Amino acid sequence: MTKLSKIFALLLAVCMLAAHIPAFADAEPTLEGVHDQSVMAGTEFDALAGVTASDAEGADLTGLIMIESMPDLNFRNGKATPENPGDYELVYSVTDKNGVTVEDYATLTVTKKTGEEVVYKTFDFSTVEVTDNHGWEAKIGEAAQATATLKNGAYVIEIQNPGNGDGDVQLAKAGFPVKAADYRVRVWVKSTKPTYAHLLARNENAEGWETFGGVFNAVIGEAVAPVELTFSCGGEGSAELLFNLGKITPNPDNAADTTPEDFTVTIDKIELYEISGEEHEVPVYTAGFDQGAGVVAAAGDGAAASVAFEGDKAVFTIDNYPGEGGGVWSVKADISLPGVTIVKGEKYYYTFTVNAQNGQAGEVLVESAARGWESRANFNGLSAAPGEDTVVSAVFTAEADIDDPVIRMQIGNAPEGAAGNKLTISNVTFGKMEGDKETRKTIEAFMPFGPNTANKENPAYPWQTFNGTDEDNERGVGTIWTDGGSFFYRIDNGGTVDWHNKLICGFGGNPLTLEPDSYYTIEITARATKPVTCGFFLNPMGGWDPRVSEGMSLTEEFQTFRFTTTDTLIMSMDFEMLFQFGSQDLANMGEVTVEFQNVTIYQQSVL
Repeated sequence: MTKLSKIFALLLAVCMLAAHIPAFADAEPTLEGVHDQSVMAGTEFDALAGVTASDAEGADLTGLIMIESMPDLNFRNGKATPENPGDYELVYSVTDKNGVTVEDYATLTVTKKTGEEVVYKTFDFSTVEVTDNHGWEAKIGEAAQATATLKNGAYVIEIQNPGNGDGDVQLAKAGFPVKAADYRVRVWVKSTKPTYAHLLARNENAEGWETFGGVFNAVIGEAVAPVELTFSCGGEGSAELLFNLGKITPNPDNAADTTPEDFTVTIDKIELYEISGEEHEVPVYTAGFDQGAGVVAAAGDGAAASVAFEGDKAVFTIDNYPGEGGGVWSVKADISLPGVTIVKGEKYYYTFTVNAQNGQAGEVLVESAARGWESRANFNGLSAAPGEDTVVSAVFTAEADIDDPVIRMQIGNAPEGAAGNKLTISNVTFGKMEGDKETRKTIEAFMPFGPNTANKENPAYPWQTFNGTDEDNERGVGTIWTDGGSFFYRIDNGGTVDWHNKLICGFGGNPLTLEPDSYYTIEITARATKPVTCGFFLNPMGGWDPRVSEGMSLTEEFQTFRFTTTDTLIMSMDFEMLFQFGSQDLANMGEVTVEFQNVTIYQQSVL
């Protein structure tokens, strides 16, 4: 046989051998439809309902699925009747003709036997008239045509003609007490057309016209934003706060640049600060990353992250963000605070610089390295623009004693369009605040139920909002009201993390009390002016242990959601219902309003 003939013979043998090797020998079969379920004790459970299996060639293997349970259940044809309440861990497996086995897992929650479902509580969304203007009175001059009313959770000023001067359309708050202190006034406002405003603090004790300070020609745009005035007072007295929306022409040489006609101004809230005393910073710890330590990376839920050190900077790299089921907590960067002990009730500060390659939103916490949220001193937010140095800082009074504190960045939510990220951390300082400085903040909102008010004053309406800006974060503004039998939550400024935009039922003096030995189902019918998602939680007061933790995806059409508890209470407990909306998508969305047509709680008592 020639050399060429031997080569052809060898190639032919290889081809014949390859023809006898299964094309999918290395491929695995697939299991689909495995998911957590819940049934009542004594009820037949079909573990195979909706579950299928196939091999790599598409052949049906559903009949070969095996199911094991811990604790044990007696399955026949995929069905079992559990008699004892509790959680059962299920293992699904299937093996193909090549001996390749795959597994998937699910939890079966078996609830106690109960009676029929009955209505436990229905929320009344009858229209509530708002009457508290917090002393802000509208004054309309004879030359102007305008109306000012409290509606849709806000102070709404409709201006057809702004008159001849800035004071022709005015909101005024007289008798505002002042003392030797610094003051700040922030009016969160928007307009259907770009316009101007003056914000003034008039000295009511002066003989003539005199002001403590003023902000002039402030621009009001279509997105809600603060118009802010700061002023100081040397002693006891009173001021009249004036928010002027009448005719303003900043440049007399350009008459076209002036207050428009036929527009509407909406004020969500007004924040008032009184700042007295003095304090100074006493550094306790300053990070030096040149030793190759000081930041620790942690990642879970499918995410991957690491930290490296370049001179006096720590570089935190996120190779990939978490998959489905992950969240802001899935990626953490802990800035160590060696030698620091935090004492509850004492005042501290921190500051550091972060540069996020792709931008990053998240949470910044001062808490125990080991115990986390169970021992937390402060909660703050992070909002870093792509590629820019962002200074993150906070001054806070510690809410807990901590002997192993860290500054923990929880950053598991990916920026839009980013698969990974690189955050460079530098200039870390942590210290104590010493002195007698005190800041008192009052939020004057124009909605029927809050925010930050004692709900016991409104027992029929245990609803309020919490906004990120309520605690001086950069984002998060919203308001609530009722109309025509529906309940509305308008988000005027979306936050980047979920606690920036919260709707709360049962907080403070009017909690949602649930009775023992029962399961509860919360039924919610709602829609939104834009597609938006939120987390829904039924959480006991005084801690974080949600008995319901679910997601809601709202559309422009009404949908009904039903969420059921899976364990019973041993005694009556007070709960809050939380709808948490904040996200990077929401921050980019602009104004969105959620309408709740129905919220009903059903009870199933244990037999």
